[in-house]
Amino acid sequence: MSLNLLDAENLSAPIIQLRPESLAAVPSEPAMQIIRRNGKVSPFDSAKIGVAMTKAFLAVEGNTAVSSRRVHEIVGQLTTDVVAALMRRAGEGRTFHIEDVQDQVELALMRSENHKVARAYVLYREDRAHKRAEETAEQATAAAESTVHVTLTDGSRVRLDSKRLELIINEACAGLDGVSAAPVLAETIRNLYDGISQDELALASIMAARTLVEQEPNYAYVSARLLLDKLRGEVLSYVQGVPTNASQADMATRYAEYFPAYVKTGIAAELLDPELARFDLGRIAAALKPERDLKFQFLGLQTLYDRYFLHVRGKRIELPQAFFMRVAMGLALREIDREAKAIEFYDLLSSFDFMASTPTLFNSGTLRPQLSSCFLTTVSDDLDGIFKSIKDNALLAKYSGGLGNDWTPVRGLGSHIKGTNGESQGIIPFLKVANDTAIAVNQGGKRKGAVCAYLETWHVDIEEFLDLRKNTGDDRRRTHDMNTANWVPDLFMQRVAQDAEWTLFSPDEACDLHDLTGNAFADRYAFYEEKAARGELRVFKKVRATDLWRRMLTMLFETGHPWITFKDPCNLRSPQQHVGVVHSSNLCTEITLNTSADEVAVCNLGSINLLSHVGPNGLDLDKLKRTVTIAVRMLDNVIDINFYTIPEARRSNLRHRPVGLGLMGFQDALHAQRIPIASDAAVEFADRSMEAASYHAIAASSELAAERGRYPSFDGSLWSKGILPIDSIQILADARGGLDMDRSTTLDWDGLRKKVIASGIRNSNVMAIAPTATISNICGVAQSIEPNYQNLYVKSNMSGDFTVVNDFLVRDLKARGLWDEVMVSDLKYFDGSVGQIDRVPDDLKALYATAFEIDSAWLIEAASRRQKWIDQAQSLNLYIANPSGKKLDALYRLAWNRGLKTTYYLRSRSATHVEKSTLKGTDGRLNAVSATSMASHAPIIVPAAAEHEMEGIKACRIDDPDCEACQ
Repeated sequence: MSLNLLDAENLSAPIIQLRPESLAAVPSEPAMQIIRRNGKVSPFDSAKIGVAMTKAFLAVEGNTAVSSRRVHEIVGQLTTDVVAALMRRAGEGRTFHIEDVQDQVELALMRSENHKVARAYVLYREDRAHKRAEETAEQATAAAESTVHVTLTDGSRVRLDSKRLELIINEACAGLDGVSAAPVLAETIRNLYDGISQDELALASIMAARTLVEQEPNYAYVSARLLLDKLRGEVLSYVQGVPTNASQADMATRYAEYFPAYVKTGIAAELLDPELARFDLGRIAAALKPERDLKFQFLGLQTLYDRYFLHVRGKRIELPQAFFMRVAMGLALREIDREAKAIEFYDLLSSFDFMASTPTLFNSGTLRPQLSSCFLTTVSDDLDGIFKSIKDNALLAKYSGGLGNDWTPVRGLGSHIKGTNGESQGIIPFLKVANDTAIAVNQGGKRKGAVCAYLETWHVDIEEFLDLRKNTGDDRRRTHDMNTANWVPDLFMQRVAQDAEWTLFSPDEACDLHDLTGNAFADRYAFYEEKAARGELRVFKKVRATDLWRRMLTMLFETGHPWITFKDPCNLRSPQQHVGVVHSSNLCTEITLNTSADEVAVCNLGSINLLSHVGPNGLDLDKLKRTVTIAVRMLDNVIDINFYTIPEARRSNLRHRPVGLGLMGFQDALHAQRIPIASDAAVEFADRSMEAASYHAIAASSELAAERGRYPSFDGSLWSKGILPIDSIQILADARGGLDMDRSTTLDWDGLRKKVIASGIRNSNVMAIAPTATISNICGVAQSIEPNYQNLYVKSNMSGDFTVVNDFLVRDLKARGLWDEVMVSDLKYFDGSVGQIDRVPDDLKALYATAFEIDSAWLIEAASRRQKWIDQAQSLNLYIANPSGKKLDALYRLAWNRGLKTTYYLRSRSATHVEKSTLKGTDGRLNAVSATSMASHAPIIVPAAAEHEMEGIKACRIDDPDCEACQ
């Protein structure tokens, strides 16, 4: 049966005679009218709805449907339901648009579980809509060409070049499944007006494509390609000095012509290092790959456009491939064959196989190449030291560094100040100053300044520290913009397990606790408890360990802070314990490096795109080895090229040479292999993928040591003793008296140990998994090791609001004939979850379960498997849909028992969900910050049982917090 029987425009076609009883229940229709697409109004006739639905059944079930009493009964009831729904929605005029009627027919068919019939109806509607759009576009384009004029930058007006507009939109849609140029062109034309500016004309087509992303994810590529056209016009006109309308096809030759002019322009504007001009620019330009401009999705390219591409007086001078080559050249400045290495680095970046961190992307190849991501400092216990640390924060943040401050040495409230014979106000007032400094120095205007304060759990100010992010209380003792983290010794966790007492001290009376770990800490802590019991300490306080632990978890849930990080695993497994102590982590809890009064720890980050290294047979080990080897060399180069704003950072970085190779796109890699994230297979993949990355990273650093020399503080390190990260687990296990942590291996670790002992290693630390909030957007993959947040939602960042659709899910739903407008509507209704959509098969529900639908214990198990291979840590977010005190307690104790070094955000559901009616109105404010940040707090209702377990907490929810300061 031909689908043309479903023509919903021709509802009156008398092809099938419905039985009268099938429409008997339809209510009366006083003065009801239908507005047709041409604007004409005609009387409403419910029989036409029944005719249309019967045609739909005929198209699916064939001629037998005509004589089927079942079909007639179904159609009769559904017609009644549709009319009733329309009546409920009707205004006083009882007038409906034809589209409203058809929407209700779709919903009625779906809700009655006639899914195949509904799909046939939907597909036909979509096909007719495309044909109408093509016809409308042709008519509108012809009309617009004669009536619309474009205002150029010099104020002159020219007639709209409709042929070029069609060319660019067709080019943007070329080669993409599921997209059509017609609706984009029609929507673009609809938004034009006479006198429109060039910029507005470019934005009109971009916005037109973006409205379609929720229905077809590939329109994100269309939007990006249309933005590319805008960017090409802006860049080439400025750099080459003449107006241009180059298409993507033109760039095959134009890129090589543009690149030398770009370098010259950047140097003249004092943006680029003049040393770049000494490269063989002809050889470099010939290596550019213009076709890789098409790899971007809109969110990635818009992010680069807004914040990364160099500009002169607001005019961009960088195209994407020039941007990647500039970064690569900056990292290759000290290589012997620097053109060859620059091309090699460029190939890795532009392919999205690996991405350097944001500071590297911002500043490589510029006059001030501050390329490092993270800085860790220890604040000393005197006024000079405190304000020097705050000044250092400002200098380090200026060029895009993320900061972690260890405040534990600063004496607590009520402790004695010898110089004035007064009493200290503790750390809280100084944290307020540090908070305001982070706001004032906003990373050169490119993104928010960000700092995290760490405090050990035995510090006497810990209880006030827990309250810093509360929205109530004395605002002078609150830090609403600063991140905070607990630095928790193992002894405290053991006291919690024993339901024992815990004593708080001021560090001026127990200063050596700060530098002790493991059993040495436990012994010394007991010594100070005995001193306190004898009355030999001025400032101390005894609390019940479980009460303090409960309060830590309560504040973590209420405010998202302080995070829970573990001091002893960070130190006992540190390769560098022979030359210092890890006193804190960084802004995003993945860096674990030594700090002291004369050393500010620095880490240099970049991340492997795991999705790019998964093929039909799973993980591509050969490709991964190549990527890791080149990436470690790039990260090591950062250390020597880097612009250091304070001497303590330079001293530390050159002495220890740490780097942090991480990964992103873990969830995508699971989707590509059809592995649910809440499964043993996902945990195993986390183990094996991190083992391979670790093996090749250590091997690459050892090869660099053979070429360039070991890092200066190598002797005495765990590396020098042949103790690799997998081996250091035993040190932690010995200190704890046991450790429930998997230690299985599959690669030749004995051979690697021998290599490291013989050749040494170039970097004191090699691996850390950062959040990758921004660089994963650039590459178009899921952040870091994150599960799916939702399968359809609106993401907010400094570049605006963006519709995010899980294209893996869409692909699977299309393959099973389930992707249609009804599915889009259902995904919105259920906040991006397929778990409650009946027609989605169970295997897809498991595969595409979202973060709040899985038990976070699975995330901890996978993180534990990774942690055994990592010499630093990982930014691990945990999710909890229905929180309770018992659940939080179990979750964080599991993290500690599994040997994790740190955790990051605790995320819980927000009251801010996907817009139910449409995403079109909220998607895509270009160059604007969302009015309602996705990282904002929103009140929730805690279920009665949970509220009882949390002892009456009035909780807030943290909604998708993205830390962009590290990456």
